[in-house]
Amino acid sequence: MSTVSRTFTVQPSPAVVVPYLADFGNAEQWDPGTERCTREDAGPVRVGSSWHNTSKIAGISTELTYTLEQLTGDRVVLVGRNDTATSTETIDVVPEGTGSKITYTNELHFHGAAKLATPIAKVVFEKLGNDTERQLTDVLNGMGH
Repeated sequence: MSTVSRTFTVQPSPAVVVPYLADFGNAEQWDPGTERCTREDAGPVRVGSSWHNTSKIAGISTELTYTLEQLTGDRVVLVGRNDTATSTETIDVVPEGTGSKITYTNELHFHGAAKLATPIAKVVFEKLGNDTERQLTDVLNGMGH
C-alpha cells in the first residue's frame, strides 16, 4: 500500500469546497493525473454516485470506476477500483478562518502481481501529492469565497 497525505488551506469555505470535491467529475480540473472523468449516473451527487476516470501517471494510463462512498459536511470519501488497484481518496474539510483547511489522503492498494510496483509507486505518488496540492489549491482559490 502507498499512502500520501497533504494538509493545506484554501480561501473558500467548506460549504463551497465539500460539494465541489464530492463531484468527482471536477477532478479533470484539479487532479494532475486525470485526463477524463465522466459521471456514470444522473441526478444530484450523492453517496453511490459513480464516475469513470481515465488517468495517466508517470506515462502509464489507467482506468478506474470511482464511487462516492461517504459525504458529510466535512468529509468526502471516493473509492476507485479496477482489476489491479483500489484507490481511496479521503478529503477532510474544516473551517479555517473564513476559508477551509483540507486534509487530502490517498491510499493506493495494488492487487496480485501489481503489488510488486508498490515501492516505485510511493515515489511517484509523493510527487503527484505535491502536484495535486498545488493544483487543487489554485483551482479552489480561483473560485473565491
